[in-house]
Amino acid sequence: MCRLSEADVLRLLVTCFHLQINTNGFVAVAKPPPEGEYLGKMPSGFKMIAALMGDLDNSDGEGTVHFRQDSSPGVLRRAAEHIRKAFPRDEGVEPRGVLVVTWENMAARGATCRLCFQRNTFQLVVASMASSCSAILLYPRDGLQFLSTPAGQDSKLLEAGFNEGLVSGWFRNKQGTYFRTTTDEETSLRELTEKTNSAKNGVWVYEIGASPFFIGITPGMVKVTTVEIPKEYYTSLRQPSEPRYPHPDQTGLRYADPNPVRPGPPHLHPQRPHIVVVEEDEDLDVNVFAYNLETCAHNRQKCSAFADCRDYSDGYCCHCRPGYYGNGKECVAEGKPQRMNGKVNGRVFVGNSRSPVELRNNDLHSYVVANDGRAYVAISSIPDGVGPSLQPLSSLGGVMGWAFALEQPGYHNGFSLIGGVFSRQAEVTFQPGNERLTIKQQFEGIDEHDHLVVNTELEGRLPHVALGSSVQIHPYKEIYLYGPNLITSSSNREYTVTTPEGSVQNRSFQWRQTITFQGCPHEDASRAAPSTQQLSVDQIFVMFDDGNHLIRYAMSNKIGSIHSVPEQNPCFTGHHGCDISAVCRPGDGQQFSCECTAGFTGDGRQCQDVDECQDPVQVCGLNAVCTNHPGTFRCECSTGFVFASDGKTCIEERRPVDHCQRQTHDCDRPDRAECLYSGGSAYVCSCRPGFVGDGRTCQEREKTLCERRRESAQAAASSGDGLFSLFRPRPAVGRYTPQCDEHGAFVPLQCHAGAGQCWCVDADGEEIPDTRSGPGGAPLCIDRSVAPAPVGPTPRPDVRPVAPGANLLFAQSGKIEGVPLNGRGMETGDAKPVLHVPDQVVIAVAYDCVDKMVYWTDISRPSISRARLTGGDVVTLVSEELQSPEGIAIDHVARLMFWTDSMRDTVEVSKLDGSQRRVLFDTDLVNPRPIVTDPAYGRIYWADWNRDGPKIEMSNMDGTDRSILVQDELGLPNGLTFDPNSQELCWADAGTRKVECMDPHRRLRRVVVEGIQYPFAVVSFGGSLYYTDWRRDAVVAVDRRSGSETEEFLPHKRSRLYGITTTTTQCPQAYNYCSDNGGCSHLCLPRPGGFSCRCPDATDPRCVEGHDQAH
Repeated sequence: MCRLSEADVLRLLVTCFHLQINTNGFVAVAKPPPEGEYLGKMPSGFKMIAALMGDLDNSDGEGTVHFRQDSSPGVLRRAAEHIRKAFPRDEGVEPRGVLVVTWENMAARGATCRLCFQRNTFQLVVASMASSCSAILLYPRDGLQFLSTPAGQDSKLLEAGFNEGLVSGWFRNKQGTYFRTTTDEETSLRELTEKTNSAKNGVWVYEIGASPFFIGITPGMVKVTTVEIPKEYYTSLRQPSEPRYPHPDQTGLRYADPNPVRPGPPHLHPQRPHIVVVEEDEDLDVNVFAYNLETCAHNRQKCSAFADCRDYSDGYCCHCRPGYYGNGKECVAEGKPQRMNGKVNGRVFVGNSRSPVELRNNDLHSYVVANDGRAYVAISSIPDGVGPSLQPLSSLGGVMGWAFALEQPGYHNGFSLIGGVFSRQAEVTFQPGNERLTIKQQFEGIDEHDHLVVNTELEGRLPHVALGSSVQIHPYKEIYLYGPNLITSSSNREYTVTTPEGSVQNRSFQWRQTITFQGCPHEDASRAAPSTQQLSVDQIFVMFDDGNHLIRYAMSNKIGSIHSVPEQNPCFTGHHGCDISAVCRPGDGQQFSCECTAGFTGDGRQCQDVDECQDPVQVCGLNAVCTNHPGTFRCECSTGFVFASDGKTCIEERRPVDHCQRQTHDCDRPDRAECLYSGGSAYVCSCRPGFVGDGRTCQEREKTLCERRRESAQAAASSGDGLFSLFRPRPAVGRYTPQCDEHGAFVPLQCHAGAGQCWCVDADGEEIPDTRSGPGGAPLCIDRSVAPAPVGPTPRPDVRPVAPGANLLFAQSGKIEGVPLNGRGMETGDAKPVLHVPDQVVIAVAYDCVDKMVYWTDISRPSISRARLTGGDVVTLVSEELQSPEGIAIDHVARLMFWTDSMRDTVEVSKLDGSQRRVLFDTDLVNPRPIVTDPAYGRIYWADWNRDGPKIEMSNMDGTDRSILVQDELGLPNGLTFDPNSQELCWADAGTRKVECMDPHRRLRRVVVEGIQYPFAVVSFGGSLYYTDWRRDAVVAVDRRSGSETEEFLPHKRSRLYGITTTTTQCPQAYNYCSDNGGCSHLCLPRPGGFSCRCPDATDPRCVEGHDQAH
């Protein structure tokens, strides 16, 4: 092993990786295991970049591995050129330095003589930018000389790719991403030299991030070759300053570098395998992600409503205001009683039992009188088989006692320090039987009812306690040790069991617990808790109520010093007599006062709830209902109203009207026309068969030749006088009446029932010779008539109508494919291409449910186009003043089209035909991509995947009320979808590798699924979310409630998938004020509760803009 410690290399690469260069064709980020554990067995447990990995040999002196750090202008310029060609839309590509690793003339180890003279040469260049790194892989133009290396009696193909290795999970490590750039086919290895993703054959470029985690590997985007790479390019990258590591017997090396890297000590032949280590410089302190976003200006909303945000030199912290306590992100009123709710699950063995007792979603409730530290806990639905044995575990819910313990001067209970979001794990060992039990609890903060939420899991064995026994737990003291984001404690607890027979047993257990949390690292030390605190617990009561299957715990809790004598002031002992909704204020000596907590009034000895709802308009505003709760109140919008974007003002909810059902339409009378509901408050009038017109006015069409002959025959059959004519058959026996189809054309097969004969006719109804048959037979007649031309354009070869019903549409480079959807999922067997545009790179797709049209954006020759899915021409709508349109959305009610342009940094709107364009936003945008609409509320949502500050924003469709909806815990929000039924906004994030959803009205956010690969776009349909994945080249279905992956569709051609949308049989019900353009002269742009008339950016003297309009 040879060590590289050049300071220049370190300053370059410590920002990216700790590297170990291996002669087997890879660069590892950690020490690799023995080669038998990874060759042919990928993915493996270590992080690495495989340039061309196999069992390679350089022991004969011809094969060598070179590496060097280089920051010369020519090399940096060449690296930047490759990266720019691979990612033509990226800006600011300025490498600061590169590490060049060359594997030259490497042989296959143990190769037969047939492979003796076959050698492979290849190269890896790691380029470091200001905030990211890229990997450039170069392979020889004349091809690889061997594609596999021997492995025992078999052989294994060489491999190239990026391996994330083992990553930490909640309970165990799991295998991370293996981004493989080759497959198990030899053709993929040959394509390394014959193809490209960066415009030059043999050159492959990937963005690989700037941390030791291969999350967000992004391949180059340009697969079209421009200039071939000359073989001399490889030698030009090697320079005399590269250190060589030859055969041990070779001597006479020269170094042009003034600070050469000496080879390691001589070693015996052969060398297996050779490693070069790039070690980190301990003096370097590089933080490539030091964005200045950790300020109150960007994060004030993360603080509690009862907290202030304070900026520090390296970030911000939240601090509860006077009268409240907590960690700043969660604050509660001093003296106010607190409640906790949750569920208990687990498997518990009792005594020597071999079968566990299952606990499934048992309810846990707790109540704490905060001003005296008394905590009460109850767990319901406890089986008799485990209930008595749970009695010693008072701390199962006693964590509430620690969280809200009575505080001695200068000491703080748990909630004061860490709030209500933390994890707790306790290990309990019982004596004398050595039974062990593990308690895991996840505290999720305070919910909308002001209750702390906890989920508890139990796993292990308890000593048996007989039914009917009582348990008395002795008072105990527990020492808590406080560190950054970690609290530990331990104690020995003794208890007494009295059996129903009266026997007494003295027992004990050892308790060890760990509490982890996320504190504020910027807070000044003066506010930190003492490093050690002592929790004193007494007056402990436990009972199992077998009649109601309840277990109850109660205890008094005080937190203070481990050395000094506790203060005897009644406020610190809890013996003060203040109301349970009051805070005790200590005075001198034994003096104290009682003060009602926020939301209550009184003298402190007796406190009554303040009814804030006595003046509901003043408190909640118009059109809202105020509901009083103890110590607080809640505002809810009245029936027919919803919250506006500020979350406070209630505005009228506009519900759609089905005019067809209400008979309030203007279609022609029912015997001539029918009304077809099309979603929202819209409908379509359609003339019935035999009538023509626009549906509002329908006229009987001119009769065809067949219909005239039929009427003539029927009239002749019914002619005659008197009673005979009334009873004559119609038509009369012996008379032939033509048969016509629904369009009035002659049916090809005509029959005369009276004569028992059938024959074929042409389009004019004339009999075709030699086709007449006798009774019991019928000729085979071919329809020779020409079908009437359909209304509208006819299908072209490049547009194939989709199947009726719901379909998924997704973009795959130069085409859009369709997959039918049923009630269970995708009908993958019926998938087919819908649209071929081979000269385009389709990124985003959207669907107009009214006109049955698909819209898409193209970034190769920037444009926005559409086509009718029932067949027709491709129509280009917008082709000017576009650079990189990457998101598109349709408002089917207002007939508007919205799109984003990630190079112009704009959000724009136009009519559906691309006319009347208007830029809504062109500031504070960096990489806007997905955009969706909510026609019912007149809003748009879009995401900006700016790596320096990703965000999801919202605004009204007229450009008013722009605000940031989501800003924290985002990485690369590529995909966005809005479900009008659940009113949930969901996004797919390739940076955090999660799919998340949020109710944008109530700002409730939840994770649907995490640990996914590299999502690009997402769409909601029914109970599922469907997203396209760049790593898997697949469409993946996820249950939006359980988060489980339910389905995967792999297109026949495996390549990168882009935008995705759905076609539906009916439009979603929605209404906004612009359904008939609102009376505006040009653009009618909806907003909640009204609309705005706006002019396009292009000057039009006829446009009337004026003020916002509303009904």
